[in-house]
Amino acid sequence: MTLLVITNLPDRAAAEKLADALIEGRLAACVNILSPCRSVYFWKGAVQHDEEFPLLIKTTRERYAALEDAIRAGHPYELPEIIAVPVERGLPAYLDWVAGQTRT
Repeated sequence: MTLLVITNLPDRAAAEKLADALIEGRLAACVNILSPCRSVYFWKGAVQHDEEFPLLIKTTRERYAALEDAIRAGHPYELPEIIAVPVERGLPAYLDWVAGQTRT
């Protein structure tokens, strides 16, 4: 099964570094680095307002554990957002490509 994994990084350089590591490690078939967004959240007793770069990561259920480990190891945040959403439907050829690119 294909997964869409979402995380956010504090700057473009960190986002590109993590994306490269995920692709080179065959933990993801594709990583989209989106334009910066404004994140508002409660952290350590205060409301925070930060600019972040969202990443949309395409992988498989089989590669998720290794992907999560790599994100945690390469992420500058104490508690990174890592959310995995199952892809229920998609272009079969694309989903096959994702599976093929993440095989070890």
